[in-house]
Amino acid sequence: MDLKEIRKRFLEFFEKRGHKIIPSAFLVPENDPSALFISAGMQPLVPYLLGEKHPEGTRLANIQKCLRTSDIDKVGDNTHLTFFEMMGNWSLGDYWKEEAIKTSFELATSEEGFQLDQNRLYVTCFEGNDDAPKDEESAQIWVEVGIPKDRIYFLNAESNWWKAGENGPSGPDTEMFYDLTKDGLGEMTKEEFLRAEKNEDVVEIWNDVFMEYESRNGKVIGKLPQKNVDKGAGFERLAAVLQGKNNVFETDLFLPIMEKIEELSSKDDLRAKRIIADHIRSAVFIIADGVLPSNTDRGYILRRLIRRAVRQADSLGMEEGGLMKIAGVVINEYGDIYENLYEGSEQIKEEIQKEAEKFRKTLSKGLKELEKLSGNISGKEAFNLYQTYGFPVEMTEEIVGENGGSVDLAGFREELKKHSELSSTAAAGKFKGGLAGHGEMEVKYHTATHLLLAALREVLGEHVEQRGSNITEERLRFDFNHGEKLTDEEKRKVEDLVNQKISEDLSVTWQEVSIDKAKEMGAHGTFGEKYGERVKVYQIGEQDNVFSIEICGGPHIKNTGILGKFKITKEESSSQGVRRIKAVLK
Repeated sequence: MDLKEIRKRFLEFFEKRGHKIIPSAFLVPENDPSALFISAGMQPLVPYLLGEKHPEGTRLANIQKCLRTSDIDKVGDNTHLTFFEMMGNWSLGDYWKEEAIKTSFELATSEEGFQLDQNRLYVTCFEGNDDAPKDEESAQIWVEVGIPKDRIYFLNAESNWWKAGENGPSGPDTEMFYDLTKDGLGEMTKEEFLRAEKNEDVVEIWNDVFMEYESRNGKVIGKLPQKNVDKGAGFERLAAVLQGKNNVFETDLFLPIMEKIEELSSKDDLRAKRIIADHIRSAVFIIADGVLPSNTDRGYILRRLIRRAVRQADSLGMEEGGLMKIAGVVINEYGDIYENLYEGSEQIKEEIQKEAEKFRKTLSKGLKELEKLSGNISGKEAFNLYQTYGFPVEMTEEIVGENGGSVDLAGFREELKKHSELSSTAAAGKFKGGLAGHGEMEVKYHTATHLLLAALREVLGEHVEQRGSNITEERLRFDFNHGEKLTDEEKRKVEDLVNQKISEDLSVTWQEVSIDKAKEMGAHGTFGEKYGERVKVYQIGEQDNVFSIEICGGPHIKNTGILGKFKITKEESSSQGVRRIKAVLK
């Protein structure tokens, strides 16, 4: 069953069962300042899992682009990837366990589904703990659809409890596993099943999460307003099973990419080829969704992926320009599904080529420098490799580790703080600015968000704080906490106040101060987050006419007078207790 057929069957199966097919969200989260990238299929739907009404109704399905780098060092084995797609479908307060499990089983085994052998299926359910009882109900439904009782295993929360991070929806799950062995494993004890899973003789092919709980700071605090079901599977892993492969790189998702790498390589190293295939595929999608290589935040992750690919390409004897050709194959393979790959084709290839050239200029010198350093590397030495030769510290750690050494990461971070090269928010995996680029209009809109926040606080009250922002060349989008819809009068007052401050042509200045000094100045910022020891504080207005003062990374204009006329185009709910404003400058 090829790639196109798998996509088609999955989406049509759930569309026939009343699910609206929604598009994949971009990899860059729209309204989640705590995450650099979408890393799970349900992430864009969190507001709706928490109770907000989705415009498409209570039954949804899609295939969502995701990116995770937590297992980057494992890429090259049979299953680990940085970019992947999640096949997902959801019930938002609609059906519950019985329909969820029955449709999952039908999808896996029926003629209109994936036609898998039900005699090779095994199931796990939640064994229960202080937060929730043993999930006997799910186990009984599995028996009813045809899974023998002795092929159902109860496991602990580490295996069968799903949560959206430390805060958000959570709940027990039940998972389907498929036997990949030639002759079949037959009946197994729990211990034998766990051993088979570890050896990848059985692999997870589907997961049904029953989200009825809410977690705060990692602890279950109660039940959600509605019972939700979040069902799905990793597209690449499922494709491997359906195509009878024991690894994702031999599926038709990767074959054309791997063939191009083979063609361009003069040496043979399977792990290196797989790393290049994965990392360039990821880089293509990241750039297409608006991120460029840099030393901070998302750009740093992109830079790290490309530079790791460069190192592997060089080890294979690949000529310069090879990575750009591989990117072209990725674009051709996925462009029909994600049109922005075709639209941004030239820029994507150009950015990968530029970054590769930039890194290669210093790569050999950096490697020679690294060879001079014996054994363990100090933080200062690692920082010098980073600053002078462009070595991401993870790459230094990787190379040194290959020779049995280690890197003083704590010392490296100290050096980093001193030189203000990479904000500590990026090191903590956070992104605050909501600013995708540094174009003239984006800088104007970014400054306008400061005016907007100050105006909202003056009109609505000092409880108002920023909850997220997203800026393009055409508009700003700003999320803030407030319990009620703004009246027309409130919107007019906010608009008028922002335009008044624009007409006053206030100066925009900044200073770098300690975090304590910033608090003393009354600067707004999320102080619970890990700022560095020193922060930039931006002030709009002077002395007795200060209108806004915020901790921010910039960039900003110098005077408000150049902003033009501020106009609110939309005010709506973003999530429970959070409102969203969209506005333009004319």
